Amino acid sequence: MADEVENSGQTTDEQSLSEPNIYVSLTSNPLDSTTALSRVKSSKAGAVVLFAGCTRDNFNSKTVTHLSYSAYAPLALRTLLSIARSVHSSHSLVSISVTHRLGRVDIGEESILIAVSAPHRAAAWRAGEECLERVKEKAEIWKEEWFEDGGMWRSNRDGQAGVPVVKEGQDSGEHAHVDGQQQAPGRENA
Repeated sequence: MADEVENSGQTTDEQSLSEPNIYVSLTSNPLDSTTALSRVKSSKAGAVVLFAGCTRDNFNSKTVTHLSYSAYAPLALRTLLSIARSVHSSHSLVSISVTHRLGRVDIGEESILIAVSAPHRAAAWRAGEECLERVKEKAEIWKEEWFEDGGMWRSNRDGQAGVPVVKEGQDSGEHAHVDGQQQAPGRENA
């Protein structure tokens, strides 16, 4: 069982956890779909599915300039591993790989890659989608969406409204504060 956050050896900007046929990582480097696919390919698999979540250039008719992701890496990695284990087991997968980007992610760049392999395509499709939804719901990864007129903390869920990012010295009154420190939405009690 993987208990420690390990450096994958690729660069010092990537941390990963792995078990046989399960790999999860967080990185500040651009994501590589070829690497994700190579982690799950197997002669036992009749289907390989890759999901790549990309930064789009707009949200609700506002121009997006980039996204920025942050995480509490040790906990987020353990959560990703738990999700991957569960999805691997419930869909009888051959392998699963989940890599999430941290830091700035520009328009057109990938923020998450989920690769799964299974004996048959139906299980692979379902597993990939379930994994994505569970990562968005449970992983300790926070998204800041940047528009031409400023940033907004957003739930890591599609279509969820956010809270504007306040520049130093400003306060719109809409932000959560703990001991005088601005907190990301949903993190008031963290």
